[in-house]
Amino acid sequence: MTEPGKVPDKATGLTRILRAFGYTFDGLKATFKSEAAFRQELAACVILAPVALYYGPGGIAKAVMIGSLMLVLVVEIINSALESVVNRHGTEWNIHAKLAKDAGSAAVFVACCNVAIVWLLCLFF
Repeated sequence: MTEPGKVPDKATGLTRILRAFGYTFDGLKATFKSEAAFRQELAACVILAPVALYYGPGGIAKAVMIGSLMLVLVVEIINSALESVVNRHGTEWNIHAKLAKDAGSAAVFVACCNVAIVWLLCLFF
């Protein structure tokens, strides 16, 4: 979107919104390229979202089922950002870096558990 190392001028109005959309797309593209887990989770969403639309017992259940899938993507993007910041700080082993990365991984795991719980409750209870 911008030249590497160059800070863009402050923008307002429509320009700011367009730039924000560009930064969003850059973030999605970078995460897709660099994170295999994100690509796998996105593929699962592409497969499971239509399943939710077909088998979900009602509109609210369908929305919650799809929302739980999207939450996994959101948490994975945040985890990827966290890992990127930790890696920028240095490559040597550090207990705080390990704790941060492990916490990000745990957050993704909890989001995946949430999918399982939501889908079981929506489909079978």
